[in-house]
Amino acid sequence: METRISELFAPGSGQNGSGSQEVGFNPLNGFGALSKKASGAKNNKRAKARTTRHSKPSHYPPYLPPEAEEGNIEYKLKLINPTQYRFEHLATQMKWRLQEGRGEAVYQIGVEDNGMLVGLSEEDMRTSLETLHRMAEKVGADITVLRECEVDYDSDDPRKIAEVLIRKVPDDQQFLDLRVAVLGNVDSGKSTLLGVLTQGELDNGRGRARLNLFRHLHEIQTGRTSSISFEILGFNSKGEVVNYSESRTAEQICASASKMITFIDLAGHHKYLKTTIFGLTTYCPDFAMLVVSANTGIVGTTREHLGLAMALKVPIFIVVTKVDLCTRATVERTVRQLERVLKQPGCNKVPLVVGGPDDAVAAAQQFALTPNITPIFTLSNVSGESLEHLKVFFNILPPLSNSKEQEELMQQLTEFQVDEIYTVPEVGTVVGGTLYSGICREGEQLVVGPTDSGQFHKLTVESIQRNRSGCRVLRAGQAATLALGGFDRALLRKGMVMVSPEMDPTICWQFEAEIVLLFHAKTFHKGFQVTVHVGNVRQTATVVAVHGKEELRTGEKAVVRFKFIKHPEYLKVGAKLLFREGVTKGIGHVTKLQPASHYHPTPPSHSEDDEA
Repeated sequence: METRISELFAPGSGQNGSGSQEVGFNPLNGFGALSKKASGAKNNKRAKARTTRHSKPSHYPPYLPPEAEEGNIEYKLKLINPTQYRFEHLATQMKWRLQEGRGEAVYQIGVEDNGMLVGLSEEDMRTSLETLHRMAEKVGADITVLRECEVDYDSDDPRKIAEVLIRKVPDDQQFLDLRVAVLGNVDSGKSTLLGVLTQGELDNGRGRARLNLFRHLHEIQTGRTSSISFEILGFNSKGEVVNYSESRTAEQICASASKMITFIDLAGHHKYLKTTIFGLTTYCPDFAMLVVSANTGIVGTTREHLGLAMALKVPIFIVVTKVDLCTRATVERTVRQLERVLKQPGCNKVPLVVGGPDDAVAAAQQFALTPNITPIFTLSNVSGESLEHLKVFFNILPPLSNSKEQEELMQQLTEFQVDEIYTVPEVGTVVGGTLYSGICREGEQLVVGPTDSGQFHKLTVESIQRNRSGCRVLRAGQAATLALGGFDRALLRKGMVMVSPEMDPTICWQFEAEIVLLFHAKTFHKGFQVTVHVGNVRQTATVVAVHGKEELRTGEKAVVRFKFIKHPEYLKVGAKLLFREGVTKGIGHVTKLQPASHYHPTPPSHSEDDEA
């Protein structure tokens, strides 16, 4: 799989959809269940069995996958007049599903536990939804009916199934948080799309919506993003966007939102590729949104950005913008071009074109469950065409990690990755980044490093902010800024970590990694220098040895020993690695560390000697 990703990085590669996988998708038949050609034989056998079982062979019921014990999806055939004991049991079950989905659960009403879509009459559906509403009130949650659909079963009366979203912010959190990295070629409309989504005003066709997103004067003058910026889109517990009010400050959005989508706006131009890679490897996005212009199709860095997201195993969906500038035939040609690339053996994805709100609901659920699914949206930032489908998708999109994984990370020792460093008047030194593991509280004592000499310095976290609003406790997986008071900024750099004093971090100059060379014009050999990205670490390293081979060519695998040239870094075995130098690119994971020495915490007062 990894070797085939190299096809996305080679110039002019893979335009024909050879090796494509034919997939049929019907969002209303089985609520978005997938039907693959490969499983056709099994489906035919099931169809014959059902034909003999029912008196109306042409109207056999579609199926969902059987209900899973774990996860946040619950099937209920009906919820009609439960006893008090049964009602308490149902409420407890809802709490469990909400916990599994980290604050979100989806109830399928009119569905048996084995996945059969039976449906309910109009009266039974109304009563069941009333019971569900009482259950949600009992646990302090809100419900939103996502969609209702008629099913053709063994009955002359119309029968319906309903899909309901239950949302409750966990007691120990301010809101649910998902991070989405925004990728795509220059001039594809990434910043404009974010401006329209987060500000609620359509673009004028000349880029007015994106002006508030730019951080530098040269970005406004050229219209090209060169730095990483963050935008937020908040939804309340009923699924309504809370950004669109007269006063749209970040603090107010955070206060009224129960779900927050944080967009990481990355650069599209090739000369800012290192910034884009840094954003993808450092900020740990949950999903990636690849923006493609309908009138130009797959050009420039589009294919490369797709390859980067796949190499880092970030689930990706595609948004085709500027449909107002093109004929319908041009839009369809761009979508077909995307489908061919996604079906290539290097990608092996299942494209899913979203044509309505029902498709958006099905796409959000299938996207989180099946990593091969790639939803494709077509919209306009000027006319607003199909923009609501993307908002529905973001509202329903569930988190990737479940509550158990979150709990395990929180029980580990504190580790905070330093991605940004600021000096704020009257506050002092401030660092921004992501808490990789553990819990961080105000007043906590941590150590930060490594310095050029491999040492760590003691510090105190004075205050914490998330999305520009105060926060007392930071939990694993959350991004925030930490105020460090009078700590000397000169002792800090991007790529450092702040860890618990009890941790024994491994500092290394040299490490080994199993790599795949995605693209290289000539041969990759000992002595070659590349820029290595591992999490928030970005530094030039020299290839010290290529084990078992003299040299590597495009698509080949090997275990390689690297050596940093400037200062030691904190790395972990198993961490994803990405390296580049000009057109040379490769991916892999760290397999072995060669520790430089064990760290010794040093008080900040000795910093001058350390740096010397």
